[in-house]
Amino acid sequence: MRVDEHTITLDQAPVFYRQASCTGTPALYLHGIPTSSDDWTAFLERTGGIAPDLPGFGRTSKAGNLDYSIEGHAEFVERLLSELGVARVQLVMHDWGAGGGLVFAQRHPGRIERLVLCNALPLLDGFRWHGIGRNLRRVGVGEALMGSVPRWLFARLLRSGCVRPDAWSDAAITAIWGYYDQGTQRALLRLHRASDEAHLAAAGARLSALGMPALVIWGERDPWLDAKFADAYGARLAHAQVQRITDAGHWPWLDDPSVVERVAAFLEPSQ
Repeated sequence: MRVDEHTITLDQAPVFYRQASCTGTPALYLHGIPTSSDDWTAFLERTGGIAPDLPGFGRTSKAGNLDYSIEGHAEFVERLLSELGVARVQLVMHDWGAGGGLVFAQRHPGRIERLVLCNALPLLDGFRWHGIGRNLRRVGVGEALMGSVPRWLFARLLRSGCVRPDAWSDAAITAIWGYYDQGTQRALLRLHRASDEAHLAAAGARLSALGMPALVIWGERDPWLDAKFADAYGARLAHAQVQRITDAGHWPWLDDPSVVERVAAFLEPSQ
């Protein structure tokens, strides 16, 4: 399926997104950090849908006046869908994309036909920031870390999130590194600093009211987000099925390409 690239102006700022045609309710793919809609190309080719670069990442605006919080990302999703004239979506989210995505879903449950979570940021009790996240939240320390990361270490960190040594190609890392500028670094710091553990748990307070079908996919060897949160999400979402992928990490589809087909099969009833 052909995937087209678009740039529009939203609130006087550029927004980049990818889109592939589909029948029925489109899938809306929300990426994590520090990546972009590049993550979703294989999914778009299979299912169609829309995948934006979130504010602060990829080719979307990284202006200093933007709201880099999960609530800000939820408002971005609302404005984007309004601009594109899309009333209802099937929401597919990874990592930090699930932060804003789930806030949006709780605000507008009638606009969500199905939910898919892949190694999602936990809007749940019991989550504690890993070492990198804790350091990014520390003023001064986070800035020093951001400014001192060389490309080789950046590549090493990405690859440490996967099981397969070839999961991240050199070309893919080069593309992500190309977007890792001061604007993205600022977005990363602000996202973390707007999101302490209590705030994240409170942001998921209405998850149990979401009654649409949901699929929770989790790579069990994620070094940053414990697989126990797959089951926790499964327990909180009223109609969820949980699929834990044994030999996969933070980006489960990179370690196990069958994840693309699992997601497609779940979305297809409305296609």
